[in-house]
Amino acid sequence: MKTNIILKSIVLVTAFLAFHLAPFTSATAQVKWHSIEDASQAKIGTKLYLVDFYTDWCGYCRKMDRETFSDATVAKIIDKYYYPVKFNAEGRNVFTWAGHTYRSAGRVHEFAKGVRGYPTTVLFTADGKMMQSIPGFLSAKEYTVVLWYFASGDYQRYPYEQYSRIFDAEIRPQMEKQLK
Repeated sequence: MKTNIILKSIVLVTAFLAFHLAPFTSATAQVKWHSIEDASQAKIGTKLYLVDFYTDWCGYCRKMDRETFSDATVAKIIDKYYYPVKFNAEGRNVFTWAGHTYRSAGRVHEFAKGVRGYPTTVLFTADGKMMQSIPGFLSAKEYTVVLWYFASGDYQRYPYEQYSRIFDAEIRPQMEKQLK
């Protein structure tokens, strides 16, 4: 009887820990995030910077980590075509980005000025210039389309609405070949 209670307790604790720690282990295991300080010093060649602006209190930020950034296709695209950066919009760090020094400016960091909500992904060119802001939570399927739109250079050929309509039938097969 006592052994049965101990075994049930162990199973419950293991299940609890697996459920609550999974978002942190799966997302960080697939996408290798960098700090903004490392990014500001990095030579990334033809990749784009992908900066995930988040806050500690943001539920959709955690959901994006758990559901979107842990997706295998999303992680492959990010790994191959982007330099991923996690940036706490309420952080206190000081760093230089594209020749400008940024500091904490009260509740919201100066680097996050202009970001209207969290999560927000901002894409920057290799020289640190802002290219595109993508606000809000996106599912893995939606995020895959957005990531490939910019990584492939298709943003120069198609309006996004048309691209998203033809993505599954025309674009995805090409993308999957390139990701192998």
